[in-house]
Amino acid sequence: MAMPLRQSIRVGTYLFEQKLRKRDKFPLIVELEPLFACNLKCEGCGKIQHPAGVLKQRMPVAQAVGAVLESGAPMVSIAGGEPLMHPQIHEIVRQLVDRRKYVFLCTNAMLLRKKLENFTPSPYFAFAVHIDGLRERHDESVAKEGVFDEAVAAIREAKRRGFRVTTNSTFFNTDTPQTIIEVLNYLNDDLQVDEMMISPAYAYEKAPDQEHFLGVEQTRELFRKAFAGGNRRRWRLNHSPLFLDFLEGKADFPCTAWAIPNYSLFGWQRPCYLMSDGYVPTYRELVEETDWEKYGRGRDPRCANCMAHCGYEPTAVLATMGSLKESLRAVRETASGNSR
Repeated sequence: MAMPLRQSIRVGTYLFEQKLRKRDKFPLIVELEPLFACNLKCEGCGKIQHPAGVLKQRMPVAQAVGAVLESGAPMVSIAGGEPLMHPQIHEIVRQLVDRRKYVFLCTNAMLLRKKLENFTPSPYFAFAVHIDGLRERHDESVAKEGVFDEAVAAIREAKRRGFRVTTNSTFFNTDTPQTIIEVLNYLNDDLQVDEMMISPAYAYEKAPDQEHFLGVEQTRELFRKAFAGGNRRRWRLNHSPLFLDFLEGKADFPCTAWAIPNYSLFGWQRPCYLMSDGYVPTYRELVEETDWEKYGRGRDPRCANCMAHCGYEPTAVLATMGSLKESLRAVRETASGNSR
């Protein structure tokens, strides 16, 4: 796990505090969506399917920051839509960073170079650029030519200015172990991004393209082959070792969607950002009034092929914290990642 040591200590301390307080449900990272509008029309995303009136809305700064503070989560992933289209996104980031929240701003990078001057480098802040493959493959996935080249240029410029830059890659059933290896080698070795997050595509119900999502066995085989030959150790992957075991089929976990809750213009979404079974105004209501037992593989048919990080990464993190052996393993891999 290539998470910076300071962040690892902060998250570990937070989890220990929750254990001391005997809390069985708490947020690890909030996915904040301050808008749904986007400047791309990716086939695997359903956010821009909202009505025009909703796409014009922008979440006020105080509301966005207030939701994160209410939850108490130590980390925030700002998504959308395209967050850089929000005119006050830099102010949302600034206020969260001032409160020492670890903030990842997810972006397709089309506006990044134009907006960089609005942000300040900080160990609490990183841009998370979406990259689904090398040039041809990525541009096909976002349905627009030239996006890959602009994203690469933006990553280089952001790093030149001292920003931490991470990437987020989603893989579909059109991917092969080789296409995964090629893009992660490029991000790790050529662009030298700080860390990379990977996820199998989940059958998001509003996505225009419903034909190219992965099943569980497909996912396991795909990542097992991609991770072979020492790649898994060499790549700066921003995941716990147990989650990577999960992707390979070496371990299995239940879903803990309550640990990465989604807050959007509509409120706290139940049960997760990939499924919409209603909204509530507070995180407490989300946790206490949602029937979590009815979700997950083997319980809800919509969850049958899901291996997304939003449900299973927190389970892996909690399992790590509950095992001395796995905790030491995570520490070793964190130290290894920070020494590279």
